[in-house]
Amino acid sequence: MSKAGGISVHAVDVARGRVAEGLALRIDRIAPDGARVTVAEGRIGPDGALHHPVTKGEGVQEGEHEVLLRIGDFHRATGSEAPAFLDVVPFRFRVFDRAQHYHLPIKFTPYGYSLYRGA
Repeated sequence: MSKAGGISVHAVDVARGRVAEGLALRIDRIAPDGARVTVAEGRIGPDGALHHPVTKGEGVQEGEHEVLLRIGDFHRATGSEAPAFLDVVPFRFRVFDRAQHYHLPIKFTPYGYSLYRGA
């Protein structure tokens, strides 16, 4: 069996100009019937990345996935003076080839975010 490419997440708090160390997130695989299976759960590390076996392909299958980013909790924990406008930010995407790597960078402020498939 070939090894999957993996799913990685990199997060930057652009309002404060630094990586989002401590940002909690979860990656779920969503079955056609809507059932969810959590394939990764953790926090962003000091380098801005999620360190979890999913980044090397563990648990990755073709199909629909969703990352749930706990932006509101992050801002409350870091003492942001802005109200927590964003709470849980979902990012739904499809793994269409498990041999490919899916890099998901997020840049955010208390009021907005940008998500995309990176390289």
